[in-house]
Amino acid sequence: MKNFIGYKCSLCGTEYVQDQVIYTCPKDGGNLDIILDFDSIKKKFQPEDITSRTESSLWRYLPLLPVSEPPGDSTPLHIAGWTPTFALPRLAEKLNLNHLWLKDESRNPTASFKDRASAVVVTRAHEIKSEIVVTASTGNAGAALAGMAAAVNQKTIIFAPKSAPQAKVAQLLVFGAKVILMDGSYDDAFDLSIKASEEFGWYCRNTGYNPFTLEGKKTAAFEIWEWWIKAHRDWHQHDSSLDNHPPLTIFVSVGDGNIISGIHKGFKDLFALGWIPNIPRIIGVQAEGSSAIANAFHADTETITPVSAKTIADSISVDLPRDGVRAVRATKETNGTYITVSDDEIIHAIAELGKVGVFAEPAGATAYAGVIKSTSMGVVRSEDPILVLNTGSGLKDVRAAMQAVPSAPIIEPTLEAVKKLL
Repeated sequence: MKNFIGYKCSLCGTEYVQDQVIYTCPKDGGNLDIILDFDSIKKKFQPEDITSRTESSLWRYLPLLPVSEPPGDSTPLHIAGWTPTFALPRLAEKLNLNHLWLKDESRNPTASFKDRASAVVVTRAHEIKSEIVVTASTGNAGAALAGMAAAVNQKTIIFAPKSAPQAKVAQLLVFGAKVILMDGSYDDAFDLSIKASEEFGWYCRNTGYNPFTLEGKKTAAFEIWEWWIKAHRDWHQHDSSLDNHPPLTIFVSVGDGNIISGIHKGFKDLFALGWIPNIPRIIGVQAEGSSAIANAFHADTETITPVSAKTIADSISVDLPRDGVRAVRATKETNGTYITVSDDEIIHAIAELGKVGVFAEPAGATAYAGVIKSTSMGVVRSEDPILVLNTGSGLKDVRAAMQAVPSAPIIEPTLEAVKKLL
């Protein structure tokens, strides 16, 4: 908390001290970046002070976060993050890639990447003594907030479209949140939740609105940094020639833009501290039916034009991305790009990941669909080391998962029936 100086508008660059603003820039509505005191951090900490920590959660990076210790003890709030990264050699061979890894965010307490942001926001809500935290969600952000909040007895209200997958709505209800389903889109829920927070004084968690969400999501970049250090060390032990490889390329599914912006922010923080020599290449992947940010990137503009979003990947189905400008910059400033994929390609990616033991929801599989498409387009080369994020569990949307695989046969309970089937 001592390292939290204030905020800076991502659009106009205006800086604010902590008490001046809460959510977005009063001048132009731009998203706010939290400013940390890097000079102070560098005086107190070296990389080894972080990497030697024993916490198996995002809280190992507390010195790089704008909040203090999380409330309570030994709850789901305390174990968010520190998700595994593992190699996918069979898929790499299939795509003619030398190195392919997946970071599996479905291992978070509520089974999605969104736990990172919610853990930090709930901690911030505790610091400022907010009675109620509210958010708009298609399911994952709400479930993450509800789960993290339930762990420390924090009241929550979730606005969600009635089309949200039932598995996600079930999580919200089981975690004890007040759930309000809307006859409208995610964007409608977003707008109404902000109006309600202003009217009733609730603390709003909304992605691309509350600057603390980005701080939670950037912790994935810190984990990738630690993993990459170890990967380098292992490579050097086995074959020093592997040290001369291209920079790491990271594939990220993109909806409102906050995850990719958060990962970019994490690497920018590490670069500002002088702890990394360069920032990895970041590639955003959007569904063709929800491609407002990709459209802006390829039009070489930061003006985000809304679309009428329609995709099987509900978690990234957004008409007007609320963090679009920073999401465009995340790829542009790292020599990355945007790829768009069809719903059929997303469903195919679910099946492909399943064959190697990864059960991804549509939004999580979207990033891998982008890898497949990128190899055929020449966006990445065989020698490029590639890491793909799975942002959520397939159990979040079983209906979509069933579209990715053939139906199971139904037979009589006899050996003869088994023989006939075989």
